[in-house]
Amino acid sequence: MSNSMIEKVHALIAAPSCCAELRAVAEEWLQAVGTEGEKEASAKLIAELEEDVCTLDDVIPFFESEAGVRFFGEEGAKAKADAAKQAKADGGKYCLCPACQAGASILADKDSLL
Repeated sequence: MSNSMIEKVHALIAAPSCCAELRAVAEEWLQAVGTEGEKEASAKLIAELEEDVCTLDDVIPFFESEAGVRFFGEEGAKAKADAAKQAKADGGKYCLCPACQAGASILADKDSLL
């Protein structure tokens, strides 16, 4: 496995926005690198990433919702919504949080995992 992919998975795990389930699967993958279980762990990691990595279309409505305002505060939610809308206008696809960005980077290179 390339050091680049291992670094991407470490970045995913370190992201404060990474959910517990994805973090656990990513840690399992790191333990499986170089073993007979690597392919199975890779398939599991890809499936979890595909489930958990959010698109901008997923997060914009949340940032604009009452729940988003409660979570981030009015100014924070507006700033996040504005940033997400700008990223989408600039051609972005994925949520701007560190976990989704790391996850999207891994998914972009998922063929190297299989």
